[in-house]
Amino acid sequence: MQSFKYFPAKTVKEASDLLSQFGEEAKILGGGQSLLTLMKQNFVSPSYLIDIKEISDLNYIRYDEKDGLRIGALATHRSIEKSVVVKEKFFMLAEMERTLASVQVRNWGTVGGNLSHADPASDLAPTLLALKAKVTLAGVDGERVVDLNDFFISYFETVLQPNEILTEIHIPNSATGGGAYCKFAHRDTDLAVVSVATHLVLDPETKDRCHDIRIVMGSVGSTPLRSTKGEDILKGQKPRKDLIEEAAKASSKDAQPTTDINGSEEYKREIVRVLVRRAIKKAYRRAMEVNG
Repeated sequence: MQSFKYFPAKTVKEASDLLSQFGEEAKILGGGQSLLTLMKQNFVSPSYLIDIKEISDLNYIRYDEKDGLRIGALATHRSIEKSVVVKEKFFMLAEMERTLASVQVRNWGTVGGNLSHADPASDLAPTLLALKAKVTLAGVDGERVVDLNDFFISYFETVLQPNEILTEIHIPNSATGGGAYCKFAHRDTDLAVVSVATHLVLDPETKDRCHDIRIVMGSVGSTPLRSTKGEDILKGQKPRKDLIEEAAKASSKDAQPTTDINGSEEYKREIVRVLVRRAIKKAYRRAMEVNG
């Protein structure tokens, strides 16, 4: 690991000003679970580290029935996993967190750092995409809100500008929805070989037909991928067994896996099909339970 200068920032403005001053030679340090590993392996060698861990204004989990859930960028994975309101209102998010790395990593790693790292094998990103999350980015020129759909560009690359910090995640409320996160990995807490997050909202009148659905796949592309073809098959329909299978097959085709140490492209497409089918069934069942 090469030498660097260390700056502990006390406010978002101070951190943004430092980023603006040092540009691409600087990196933000939150939990450090990803960044420090990359630095030890000499994949990245920042000249300046800007530590934001002590900015208490970025560490919170707040829920409002109208506004939904707001999570500060420095909230840890463990705090989300253990949050009562997350378990009650956004169960799939807590479900996902239980499979993310080890307890030690979840105790220190932050959600803002996870998203900013933009690892295509992230457990968090597909789940938040399925929940229609948006993120707030703050820089020297002010704040902007970006739909998570538009946040990821490619492998480990986002729309964050050199002087910007991800400060908040916002998940809108969905009283008639149910979600599920399914993951295939060599061990439960390993990086996903394939993952699928699905959130299904029922028609408020029929209460058994799919009004809206998101099917998001992880580890099968340079960014988390939505299967819009799979979603369109189920919208407006009661999720019958044959339609679920059709949506799973469409999602498998929408995936963009590559052959690597974890398996062939064909193998991963088959896992996608199985996990999408499983996730839709779980999401539908949970949505029905929410609606009594």
